[in-house]
Amino acid sequence: MARMSTAEDAALAAPASRRTFFGHPVGLSTLFFTEMWERFSYYGLRPLLILFMSAALADGGFGIERSQASAIVGIYAASVYLMSLPGGWVADRLLGLRRAIMVGAVLISLGHISIGFSSFAGSALPFFLGLILIVLGTGLLKPNISAIVGDLYPEGGARRDAGFSIFYMGINTGAFAGQLVTGFLGEKFGWHWGFGAAGVGMLLGLIWFAVAARPTLGNLGTDVSRDPDPVKQARQEKIIKIALAAGLGLLALVIVLAATGALVLNPQAIGQRMTIVLVGTAVIYFLYLFLFGGLNRGEKKRILVIAILFFFAAIFWAAFEQAPTSLNLFARDFTDRYVGGFEVPALWFQSINSLFIILLAPVFAAIWMALGRRNANPSSGTKFALGLLLAGIGFALMIPAANLVVNSGGSLKVSPWWLTFSYFFQTCGELCLSPVGLSSMTKLSPRKYVGQMMGIWFLATSVGNLIAGLVGGNVDPEKLDQMPMLFIGTTVALVVAAVVLAVLVPLIKKLIPSEDKLTSEDKLRGE
Repeated sequence: MARMSTAEDAALAAPASRRTFFGHPVGLSTLFFTEMWERFSYYGLRPLLILFMSAALADGGFGIERSQASAIVGIYAASVYLMSLPGGWVADRLLGLRRAIMVGAVLISLGHISIGFSSFAGSALPFFLGLILIVLGTGLLKPNISAIVGDLYPEGGARRDAGFSIFYMGINTGAFAGQLVTGFLGEKFGWHWGFGAAGVGMLLGLIWFAVAARPTLGNLGTDVSRDPDPVKQARQEKIIKIALAAGLGLLALVIVLAATGALVLNPQAIGQRMTIVLVGTAVIYFLYLFLFGGLNRGEKKRILVIAILFFFAAIFWAAFEQAPTSLNLFARDFTDRYVGGFEVPALWFQSINSLFIILLAPVFAAIWMALGRRNANPSSGTKFALGLLLAGIGFALMIPAANLVVNSGGSLKVSPWWLTFSYFFQTCGELCLSPVGLSSMTKLSPRKYVGQMMGIWFLATSVGNLIAGLVGGNVDPEKLDQMPMLFIGTTVALVVAAVVLAVLVPLIKKLIPSEDKLTSEDKLRGE
């Protein structure tokens, strides 16, 4: 093959000089649409899982008890976020960002194919193997595609924030459309049609990235972090390969043992133990930073604030991530979904959150900007507390709805407005908490621990997904009394957490300086 000219090298290194995407580097379009289709497949599949697994065998499902099916969804979602940590590590040290994304997209596509095949195979093995492949693939794709978005803006600043906002719109567009399409096909024509649609979405994302990456991204994401000493580099690569082989080998062994019946897995028990392990890991990690992290007094205070926010974020996500389990089941079993003569698919209610995000994100951004101009912008802790309270209001609305169903003996289908307004308040809570949490992790973290603090943030989401999965099966026509108690318990937990955090806000303000002072101190330290 002929060597490229210097001019060709320069063109690949700076593709943004040729074309733009809404005024941004053209590479953003590649990442936008790849992530949009990946989220189309992920959010299109996730809420379909519990409906499929809990459906009777005669209806094409597995007939798994709801509590167990919900726990499986929680473990699956938690594992997706957990795999972002090793996925980023493998990309940095072995594959590079671009290759990691490609490998991840292929694994996700294979996972969807395997799940779709399970509808015809008469066996659960291809289904669960498909979930495992999606978890592994998402761990490689999700963190690394976001990293390349950041690499498009080496200058940083407001333009970079705007680029991430456009990218975030792609995520929610994919989530919104995915649940509409897979919900309609899966519930109206058969589960395999919904699974297949999610798989097609990922294949489109894979093809798009494979075709568009080179001409639009140039050399971005192709580098691998290498030690200047070849001997050390070879040793590092050997360690990574051994760790990968050991992890994948252990996973393969568990799959074989479970498939042959030699190992019986209890999803509820696994989820409970995973929750203890993950929370324990966070506690040990924070203690390690305090005792052996080499932090000065100011940095320790900021780490303590991160630990506080981690705890309350986990509570929020434990409620919010009941959307694909308890609230999804409520939509299917106890909500009047008929409009004229058309029965709205239950999964369409899952798209309400994405739609509200698209509509309300600019509104909340404008509110914070307006308050900032008046020097009245709430602190991070205050916004967190507000987010918890708003989510609590959302779940409080589900209490009378659940009681209406219970008082009717399960015969009544309640208005869809109960769920709609519940999702509205939950989305408002998400917009108060989620962007603020991401910003706080980068703002408060000591420079050398920024990446790890982002991992801690995703760990809180992972813990929340696990807890949501463990409790989300308590919406069952056979156990009506459990339903109001679930929503009451969730509401109380959110409101109490909001009140406690509000009380802690003055302490948090003492632990960390104001936003302006923090920014100036970071600049002095080179952070």
